[in-house]
Amino acid sequence: MYTQLDIESHFDEKLKIAYLNQPETMNALTKPSLADLKDFVKECSNDPNVRCVAISGRGRAFCSGQNLDDAFVQGNEHHDNDIIRRIVTDYYNPLVMEITRCKKPVVALVNGPAVGAGAMLALICDFVLASDKAYFAQAFSNIGLIPDTGGTYFLPKLLGRQLANYLAFTGKKLSAEESKSYGLVAEVFNEEEFNSKSLEILEKTSNMPTVGLKLTKKAFAASYNNTLKEQLQLEGDLQQEAAETEDFREGVSAFLEKRKPNYKGR
Repeated sequence: MYTQLDIESHFDEKLKIAYLNQPETMNALTKPSLADLKDFVKECSNDPNVRCVAISGRGRAFCSGQNLDDAFVQGNEHHDNDIIRRIVTDYYNPLVMEITRCKKPVVALVNGPAVGAGAMLALICDFVLASDKAYFAQAFSNIGLIPDTGGTYFLPKLLGRQLANYLAFTGKKLSAEESKSYGLVAEVFNEEEFNSKSLEILEKTSNMPTVGLKLTKKAFAASYNNTLKEQLQLEGDLQQEAAETEDFREGVSAFLEKRKPNYKGR
């Protein structure tokens, strides 16, 4: 089904991992791979059996950003002047929206370098787990471009104006540990332990009360634009929605019965 991705399933299909699978280009993004990723995330979002989604890369890199050979028609010295706008509008923006509105947690497993659009692909996920061999670089400025893939929206919110400007203007590489210190990465693991430690976290996430996590994502996203009063109203509305789920009832029962809850994601 997906020509550019390698898909793995774990934990009775509750976890789906999509691996960018062009290691010869350090998993550079192409129009087909962007379309495949968008479709993958959308399918997982709508699949009641899937409880957690992850994105990673095969080989030594997570993603090296846009494949420039794919962006332009080979052999055409007079490029379509609107080609970049159309790639951003038709391929990147729909993927950003699918990831940010996905009804399941979306986790980036950054196994190696994440550069340009590859760095932002990781940072727009709900959280990032990184190998100590990974690094992140906002390399857009190196070829005269601006951060896309949600970069101009998320970077100032994640980093503040000063640091967002600095990284965007200079293209400075940040190690995985530096990225964690800035709040861009949740956990960093030794390369040898990266897969096993990441799977432990993904297994736990796959067994959490999924609807509650979806509503948490919705509330966090709304907070960027809401007033405090609006956000408090939304919290009340979403908390009521969460309290009407089977998982809430199971959580309360498990607490009272002093046992581990068995959440179903509904």
